[in-house]
Amino acid sequence: MANYREAPLATRPKTLDPNEYFNLSPEYRRAEEARAALRANLKRQYQIQLNNPHRKELIEDPALTRWVHARGNPYPHFRATYKTSLMGAMFGVLPLFFFYYVFKTDRDRREQRIKDGTLVRKFSMSS
Repeated sequence: MANYREAPLATRPKTLDPNEYFNLSPEYRRAEEARAALRANLKRQYQIQLNNPHRKELIEDPALTRWVHARGNPYPHFRATYKTSLMGAMFGVLPLFFFYYVFKTDRDRREQRIKDGTLVRKFSMSS
């Protein structure tokens, strides 16, 4: 930490702030240790299940199950915001108007050239 220089436009990461790193209260340290112990216990149980040579069933991971369920059913959890509305308009509505304009102007230009007799038709069957 002695060689760390502050960036001019960025804040110091919390892990490098001496006040947050060294001056922790005992109850905060106990809570951190309890969380680390819980994490280690869950990891140990998962490793025991994973490396069991007599395992016959699948290993149930509740976090993965929740994630798969949320990915499969997005609509109950969807909330319309400014960003989602803008993205829906940009990728749903604007391409329709864009392609309508492109095809309509191309067709009108082609019809006008046919009426004027200036369109050179390739692969004509009659000539």
